[in-house]
Amino acid sequence: MPAFPHSTTATATAIAVPPSLSLPVIEAAFPRQLHPYWPRLQEKTRTWLLEKRLMPADKIEEYADGLCYTDLMAGYYLGASEDVLQAIADYSAWFFVWDDRHDRDIVHHRPVAWSWLRVRLHEALDSPEDHLHHEDALVAGFADSVLRLFSFLPRTWNERFSRHFHTVIEAYDKEFHNRTEGIVPTVEEYLALRRLTFAHWIWTDLLEPSAGQELPDAVRKHPAYRRAALLSQEFAAWYNDLCSLPKELAGDEVHNLGISLITHEGLNLEEAVVEVRRRVEECIAEFLVVEREALRFADALADGTVRGKELSAAVRACLGNMRNWFSSVYWFHHESGRYMVDSWDDRSTPPYVNNETAGEK
Repeated sequence: MPAFPHSTTATATAIAVPPSLSLPVIEAAFPRQLHPYWPRLQEKTRTWLLEKRLMPADKIEEYADGLCYTDLMAGYYLGASEDVLQAIADYSAWFFVWDDRHDRDIVHHRPVAWSWLRVRLHEALDSPEDHLHHEDALVAGFADSVLRLFSFLPRTWNERFSRHFHTVIEAYDKEFHNRTEGIVPTVEEYLALRRLTFAHWIWTDLLEPSAGQELPDAVRKHPAYRRAALLSQEFAAWYNDLCSLPKELAGDEVHNLGISLITHEGLNLEEAVVEVRRRVEECIAEFLVVEREALRFADALADGTVRGKELSAAVRACLGNMRNWFSSVYWFHHESGRYMVDSWDDRSTPPYVNNETAGEK
């Protein structure tokens, strides 16, 4: 099915989804939506990347819009105020740039540079206001985006976000060592680590400022709510693995569900693709079941009080955006230049990254 009717890009070219990656249930049962702020979001995030020196000006000009980072967030956090969505989109763009730096530090064998960055990010997370003018643009951009995210909800939400992101940084460190040492994690090890490197709970946390309020622990930890959140993120991570497998095989990657299945379960490439796809489809099917249970839970929160009504509405908004994540992630992978490996001059080197091999910091 051509992706263009669902597309947020300005290019009037139909994008055919390859049969191996096509998910008819997403195209039929998860209609894509888009935040009306998207055109300004794209423009302002592009400007932010330039101002914060997170990408060279020529690469921003040539690649930023085509990478569709803002499209992904504008299709996910529906209902968010413009300032919340802008903060999330800028943070998301930063995350992709950080992921690219991490990858290049591995490719160019820069363990000291990575270790230095890891420590600085932990420090910036604990005191972002002290790192706004840091010498490393990646640290300064992180501090800026975190400080903005911290302005929307109470201290308790900020502390939870920080706890979750500290674990993400450490998971990236684990991945760094696995890749530099050529260690392919077992399937179970990989699935546990992937929940952290994909930042499952960060994107779930950000549903709350989008809905306008922090959810109580009893709501966030309700089995149906938590399961729906996890399934939406697992789908995204595993579908990403399915789509990025050619890129990661070309780059001698070790972190991909398909690669773990090949290495530890004895599957060949074709069988691994089938198995990852099966897991992706199971995520969708289970989400559709759990979603109904979670919506009943949301209805039960409306107990006749003003607080109950507000809480019920917030939970419904979060659940609606979990659903939006499926379609936004799906189309992102077929529109973003991040996955168009066949168009790159070097399949192991993305054209949008700064691939300099300067020495350690």
